[in-house]
Amino acid sequence: QVQLVESGGGLVQAGGSLRLSCAASGRTFSSYSMGWFRRSPGKEREFVAGITRGGGLTDYADSVKGRFTISRDNAKNTVNLEMNSLKPEDTAVYYCAADRTFGIRTATTGYDYWGQGTQVTVSS
Repeated sequence: QVQLVESGGGLVQAGGSLRLSCAASGRTFSSYSMGWFRRSPGKEREFVAGITRGGGLTDYADSVKGRFTISRDNAKNTVNLEMNSLKPEDTAVYYCAADRTFGIRTATTGYDYWGQGTQVTVSS
């Protein structure tokens, strides 16, 4: 069992930055690929970024490439999402998720564990 708790959300002006963190319980964190997803009002949950177990590979949605950076610290059981140059369309609830598979899954289905989410609001 893995429990995930997101933090770092908040209200920021367009062009600003936020850093989201996801803390995982358990001693098997390094056995999971990790993903960040988001859900905007009226939209389906969508993939934002992912990182493999050792952190060697990352993947991003086209909408956030060059602006967001995902990283992980397996010693601290955390995965982070650094968000820069934020836009109003980045407003959403952001979730982290853990996946036992080796690669990065961009679909929402198949992830084993999800956090409760943290709200990010970008004002124009």
